[in-house]
Amino acid sequence: MAREPHAAMLPGAPGPGLGDNVEPTPREPPVALAPSLPPPARLAWTVWGLGAALYLIGFYQRVAPAVMTVELTREFGLTAASLGNLSALCFYSYVAMQVPTGVLADRLGPRLLLAAGACVAGVGSALFALAGSLAWAGVGRLLIGGSVAVAFVGMLKLASRWFAPRQFALATGMALFCGIIGAVFAGVPLRLLVTALGWRPVMLVSAALSLGVGVAIWLVVRDDPEERGYASHAHPATVGAGDRGRGVLAGIGEVLRYRNTWLLLLAPGGIVGCVLTFSGLWGIPFLTTHYGLSPTRAAALTSALLVAWALGGPLFGFASDRWGRRKPLYVLGCALVVACWSLIVLVPALPLPVLVLTLVAAGFASGGMIIGFAFAKESVPSHLAGTISGVVNMGVMAGPMLLQPAVGWVLDRAWDGRTLDGVRVYAWAAYRAGFALMVAWAVLALVLVCLTRETHCRQRP
Repeated sequence: MAREPHAAMLPGAPGPGLGDNVEPTPREPPVALAPSLPPPARLAWTVWGLGAALYLIGFYQRVAPAVMTVELTREFGLTAASLGNLSALCFYSYVAMQVPTGVLADRLGPRLLLAAGACVAGVGSALFALAGSLAWAGVGRLLIGGSVAVAFVGMLKLASRWFAPRQFALATGMALFCGIIGAVFAGVPLRLLVTALGWRPVMLVSAALSLGVGVAIWLVVRDDPEERGYASHAHPATVGAGDRGRGVLAGIGEVLRYRNTWLLLLAPGGIVGCVLTFSGLWGIPFLTTHYGLSPTRAAALTSALLVAWALGGPLFGFASDRWGRRKPLYVLGCALVVACWSLIVLVPALPLPVLVLTLVAAGFASGGMIIGFAFAKESVPSHLAGTISGVVNMGVMAGPMLLQPAVGWVLDRAWDGRTLDGVRVYAWAAYRAGFALMVAWAVLALVLVCLTRETHCRQRP
């Protein structure tokens, strides 16, 4: 006789009761699968590009007062010294924020940092545009400098997660290119706008654009591709690293325990210092006095130096990523920088085509310093990526910050008393003595990079 099925076996029957001797089948919790596909290139570059937009704004704001000197002097009754101080406030706060920015990028993430930075930059620009006194204009410049200081480190943090390691140096080089675009726009284009509309309306539009970039960053950017359902390129050690509660001093102390940190901190100041000391301050009087160029042609030549620097950065980064080596290309760039600036400083009357070629070559070779950011990031544990980037960027900014006044001090010491229309004129020997400081730091940079340890483009765990 056929055995009747248990009620629990019948379709639609209720499950076993308390008195039934039926072992329940254990149900395993669902396993969340990690995303396996990397983010599409278009999305990755869009996320990174919004950070780059803030970096472009930073360069633009840093250079903008140079084409508004007459308007600012008339508006606030400035002397040359007070105008210089007003412009420099942006630079000082930028430098002061570098290391805190690196630690904050590790702890808070780049999205919040970049969005807040863009919004504060917008507020600072609006204060500057509406300022009724020099004090309020200075507050605006301070806010601008400190806020845009987060852009570079934030971009590097995004690049370390949204791009494959072999693309990191390329992205770093492209960041420099974007910054130089901002500096170029703050030249002739900004001058034309100020002439047509006035400096205050132009600065108000700049404030609105900064706020717009901040909103776009908050809506589009994510700290990690996994937040968009894609695989992250971050090393596993970076996951949750922002919650480790490291203080600023603890983070700095940790990165300074590594040999390459010290070498890569001190080296880029010599490279960038040469470029910005010459193109940003002393190059135009040198070229007009000793090569007979007009101020316009001299400015065009210093701009060509900057453009060559912008082009050299991504190309050096791309070559380093493809080759899988950091040190040889960095050494090559430093050696070319030393050779070019030595030629300019030691030979008193280069033919103009040779001078132009040498300056452009010096600018292009200076792009090799961009490798230092990828080099430094790979030299420390990956959870310190933001901190090491801030530390190295401090070294970058130390170059022009120290060399510009130092060269000026040497020029004044060597001045022979000549003036032209009330402006001091310096002899060739004075410039040679001043520019020798640039060459000396460039030589030191070459030596320091030679002492680094190669990472082979592999991140330290």
